[in-house]
Amino acid sequence: MNKSKLIELVAEQSEISKKNAEQAVNVIFTTLKDALIEGERIEIRGFGSFITKEYRAYTGRNPRTGRAIHVPAKRLPFFKVGKDLRERINDD
Repeated sequence: MNKSKLIELVAEQSEISKKNAEQAVNVIFTTLKDALIEGERIEIRGFGSFITKEYRAYTGRNPRTGRAIHVPAKRLPFFKVGKDLRERINDD
């Protein structure tokens, strides 16, 4: 599913216009993104949680040349699936 399909489903199920559904979806995504940037943990019961993990800098290797390269420290978003969602997916 992509963002436009999500907007269509929200509009249909909520019986609102696509424009209002798009605004709602954009507000949710922006809020989630801003919270992760601030380092907050996001938990959606029955779905899962989002956190950012910090990775230290390290020396890696270029696979093509074998030359050592510096990889800077970084933060990456991480999603952990919730128990309810995991069970529903595996209940086939």
